[in-house]
Amino acid sequence: MKKLILILSAAILSVGVAFAQDVAEATATYNSGAEALQNGDKSTAVLYFKKALSQAQACGEAGAEIVNNCKSAIPSVVLSTAKDAFNDKNFDGALAKIEEAKAAAAEYGAEDVKAEAEELIPTVLMQKANAAFSAKQYADAIDSYKQVVAADTTNGTAAVRLGVALVATGKTDEGVAYLEQAARNGEEKMALKQLSNIFVKKANAANKAQKYTDAIAAADKSNSYIENATAYLIKGTAASKLKKNDAAIEAYEKFLELDPNNKNAAAYTFTLGVLYQQEGLKDKAKEAYTKVLSDAKFGAQAKAALAAIK
Repeated sequence: MKKLILILSAAILSVGVAFAQDVAEATATYNSGAEALQNGDKSTAVLYFKKALSQAQACGEAGAEIVNNCKSAIPSVVLSTAKDAFNDKNFDGALAKIEEAKAAAAEYGAEDVKAEAEELIPTVLMQKANAAFSAKQYADAIDSYKQVVAADTTNGTAAVRLGVALVATGKTDEGVAYLEQAARNGEEKMALKQLSNIFVKKANAANKAQKYTDAIAAADKSNSYIENATAYLIKGTAASKLKKNDAAIEAYEKFLELDPNNKNAAAYTFTLGVLYQQEGLKDKAKEAYTKVLSDAKFGAQAKAALAAIK
């Protein structure tokens, strides 16, 4: 019986020594991770911490402190590598590491790291989109800006650039929708300028295609965003072609009001004189003709027109 007790005691002592060795091994592995981290080798540090975690978990209560330290370190270090990638403008790498950090944080209960990782995503996506936008890589920019806007519909900067990128790739209607969204969210000046330009171009194209009704509609739409001389000029030209003298007069008057020093101002002033005369507005016709009497090109015609008015 005495011999059996001695054998059992020896076995317990052996297990205790082995257990202590396991804890020491986990500690050494953890310290290797800490040293790698101190040397700036974060990837190696994470590998050591994961190994130490596995070793310490096998030690039960004796390894609890190491387990807690590893669970705290792993998500934080992975997120730190994501920030490093972001600073190096490796946006795809940063996003991948953020997802890895989120997964580790969820697994180990590091809610603060998870929250920080989620907050970082829109910033990384925005910078990725901006880089693609600057390089005119619009397809990539569109994808990233859409993710930013989907997460935060009040982000006017992302919306206006998304709108511009969509228009640049021929998706004008979708681009207009995002530009209007941007105008409602702090980017009114830039968005309205872009919108006005889009419809000026539409008006000009319709006018050249002799689609004068469409030209007038597009010109009016342009002016609804920002009044501009070009839109009024296109509208005046289109309205004249349709014999809509009242609309043409109004448009040409606004054109000259907004751009009085236009190089062709004399021509459109004379045109206004003709339209006034056709509408029986003799005083206005005289006023318009008188303004161009000294013009080398239209002076003689204006003089003759004045003489014909009774």
